Amino acid sequence: MKMCSAQLLTTYSTVIQISMFLSIIHPARTEQHVEVPENYDGSFPWYLTKINVATEGQYNLELTGNDEGIFGIDAGSNILYATMPFDREQQAVYRLQVTAKNEAGEILFGPIFIQIIVKDVNDNKPVMAKDMFSGRVSRGMKQEKSFMHINATDLDDPSTANGDLRYQIFSQTPKEPSENMFQINARTGGLSLTAEGASLLHSSQLQKYNLVVQVKDMGDQPLGFYTFANIEIEVVENTWTSPGPILLPENLSDTYPKIISRVNWNSKEVHYYLEGNFPEDLFQIDPDGNIYVKQELDREVQSEYQIQVFAVNEEDVLYDEPLELNITVTDRNDNKPLFTQEMYYADIKEQTAGGAEIVQVSAEDADDPNSSNSDIYYKIISQEPRMPSSVMFHINEKTGMITLQNAELKTNIAKQYSLQITAFDLGGKEEGLSSTCTVVINVVDVNDSPPVFLKSQFGPFIIPEDTETGVLIATLTASDEDEKAEYKLIDFTVVSGNEDGMFEIVRAEQNGVVHIFLEKELDYEKIGEYTVIVSAKNEAPLLGVQYGVSSTATVHMLVENINEAPVFTSEKYEVDVLENLQPGTVVVTVKALEPDTTPTPSLRYSLRNDSTNWFSMDEMSGEIQLIQLLDRELVPDLYIVEVIAWEKDSPSVSATAEVVIHLVDVNDNYPILVGDYSEEFLCTPQQEGQAITLSAFDRDSIVHSTPFIFSLSRDPTVQRNWRIDAINDTHARLSMGISWLEPKVHLVPVTISDSGTPLQYQHIQLPVTICKCIAASYCFREVGRMEGMPTIFSAVSLIVGTLGVMGFFLLIIFVRLFLLGSSKKKTTRTSDTIPLQSPV
Repeated sequence: MKMCSAQLLTTYSTVIQISMFLSIIHPARTEQHVEVPENYDGSFPWYLTKINVATEGQYNLELTGNDEGIFGIDAGSNILYATMPFDREQQAVYRLQVTAKNEAGEILFGPIFIQIIVKDVNDNKPVMAKDMFSGRVSRGMKQEKSFMHINATDLDDPSTANGDLRYQIFSQTPKEPSENMFQINARTGGLSLTAEGASLLHSSQLQKYNLVVQVKDMGDQPLGFYTFANIEIEVVENTWTSPGPILLPENLSDTYPKIISRVNWNSKEVHYYLEGNFPEDLFQIDPDGNIYVKQELDREVQSEYQIQVFAVNEEDVLYDEPLELNITVTDRNDNKPLFTQEMYYADIKEQTAGGAEIVQVSAEDADDPNSSNSDIYYKIISQEPRMPSSVMFHINEKTGMITLQNAELKTNIAKQYSLQITAFDLGGKEEGLSSTCTVVINVVDVNDSPPVFLKSQFGPFIIPEDTETGVLIATLTASDEDEKAEYKLIDFTVVSGNEDGMFEIVRAEQNGVVHIFLEKELDYEKIGEYTVIVSAKNEAPLLGVQYGVSSTATVHMLVENINEAPVFTSEKYEVDVLENLQPGTVVVTVKALEPDTTPTPSLRYSLRNDSTNWFSMDEMSGEIQLIQLLDRELVPDLYIVEVIAWEKDSPSVSATAEVVIHLVDVNDNYPILVGDYSEEFLCTPQQEGQAITLSAFDRDSIVHSTPFIFSLSRDPTVQRNWRIDAINDTHARLSMGISWLEPKVHLVPVTISDSGTPLQYQHIQLPVTICKCIAASYCFREVGRMEGMPTIFSAVSLIVGTLGVMGFFLLIIFVRLFLLGSSKKKTTRTSDTIPLQSPV
């Protein structure tokens, strides 16, 4: 489009005015920007802007950056002008520099940077990338996914509407099975199937479509330049199918990258890429869908790969779901078996039986465990020293377990053996790979020297019979010729002579030393001599030999007799005494013995600590008698006294024993009711849950008291009117048996029995108040008649009697008056009406 001359002149005038205005506001501007239209067709020179120079005096303006020679400066007005029109498509921006200099060439002001921006006009029409576009669409293609793109260009400014292109389908041939089979993205030119097209294309038999597509500039505005292109679309079958699994040998010597598979999306506009569990530089795919492996694979690093193959259009949108490609790396025997240890160490004892397991070696092969590449066999290559035999050991070729072949191990022949063990793969075949380890077997000395006492007899030792326990009696020593410290450890035990535990055998901290201590008190009269046999044995098992007589020692001990105090037959006497036992009864008889001789009458007995003087004791016989009647309810039920036995000739030689007397209860008390029940009452009519709690007590022990039995008399009326129920061993609840009882004080016959033998009980007439309750827990009670005052009943009776007497007299008067009135009405009298007179 071309601008008219009048418009250009108006623009020029406006530019001059704006430039002058800017020079007034910014007299010292060093940057200026000017926008000019392209294709100016007015008169030249074309004045563009005034150059603002902030300096006085004479100066010359020097213009640089005018390489094309199309700009100039008017010396009188300092106005920048152009000598020819601009074409934005050739150059859109010009950058000039102006400097003010004096006649000597010195810079007075500047430089001033001037930027000339050429504004675009719509002077170019769109151009298709080619006249004929061709593409392929697969059957089963999904809607709105672009399978090809139409491309056009416009030389105008793409940031303006002049270069804003829009695409649309102008026509479709053929129009079957629908005229709307395709659609195009107006901005990108992406061609795709419509929903209807995607549905119909799968079953359509058509093989080709021709489209005419229009492209127009000026965006969505109705005016603008446009052009057309023909589109040829081939309908093809869907070839997007997963390739089968791939087996790749590891360490394959080949040229890389190497094609291992191929996929195909049947379209001319497709890009492929891979994703999966593999390093980025291991697999790749080219634009034709060929899949490559780029280097050798190592099964021991990774044995399987799962790869996803994606096909996308120019917009990076997936055509369909990705394909799965599974790659398995097959094994090659490229790893030798490696022992888990380079050196194995084991100990084996002398005299170990043949066939005993010593140590197990183990090798691992990184090759496929399901192939012969990792099938490992073991073999003994050498043995040092080769004595007493060259085949002292055997190895299980499959498990690697080394066992003893020859049982003639002796430390004096060889204390250590070294074995070279080789592990072969491929099931032990000669062509298999192998590695070697060393097994060091130490022959360990065993405990074959028993401990020996320094002498076989110790003593005799003289021990007074009053020696205190814990005293050291003897010390024994034994030695062991073994070298190992663990085999020198000696344990001592008593073989015989200490069956009653009279002595304690204690091993000293120093190995091979044992002490004998007195554990119990000695009694010459019982045992006067002890012979204890002690044996010495190693803590470790003894191998190859037996313990002999030198491993035992005999200790002889004699007990020295000492005059001793008498001894009671029991340290404590306990006796149960009934509380109703009669005075004079023998409670218990104590007995003491002379340790040195048999019991003799020389012993005497007496009581001590009998503070209540309840008992007496026979000095000769040791009998303790009761001298007072006891009552357990009044005295303690446990009473302790001491008895003393002494020798008649030596009173200082005495012994003491304790007599514990348990006073045994007898059921001699009946239970009694405890508590005040005078304020208790029950409501009539009966209220729910109301009862009187009764409590009983018995002075006898619990054996003869609780549980108490509360019961009512067998009177039917009582059984009907009242209920009594146990709460626990000592309490019961008394309640009404019927809903209503006369309000008054009732005497309820209650019997309380204990659980003793013989049974004790008490009959009680319990006063129970029955009243009418005006409210919950409030009893209404009538006030009793006051002394000398009539009762209501007597007052009413007096009034009624008085009225009755008065009525009776009134009745007689009325009858009399009636009879008199009747006789006055008669006027004649006859013989029949005159009464007979009695004879005088």
